Amino acid sequence: MTGLDNNGESPEDLLTFPCQYQVKAMGRHDGGFQTLVCTVVGRHLDGGEILETNIRASTKRSYISVSCTIEAVSRAQLDAIYLDLNSEAEVLATL
Repeated sequence: MTGLDNNGESPEDLLTFPCQYQVKAMGRHDGGFQTLVCTVVGRHLDGGEILETNIRASTKRSYISVSCTIEAVSRAQLDAIYLDLNSEAEVLATL
């Protein structure tokens, strides 16, 4: 495995930093999930802010997705956010 996509580019080549980036997490629809996601993402912004937050409930309102748009500064920052989110038991999936 080479770590290249179908166009021959490595993941590092696909983004130019800094850039706006949307992090999405999904979990059960309860009152604290949005706060949890925003808190975890905010830990990695080094004083920056979440630029936009969008919430969407599933059709039966059993699940919720929370999308946070940030100004990403590096691939390492994004990796840390996803590792942190995925370490939370309440987070069922991330995109």
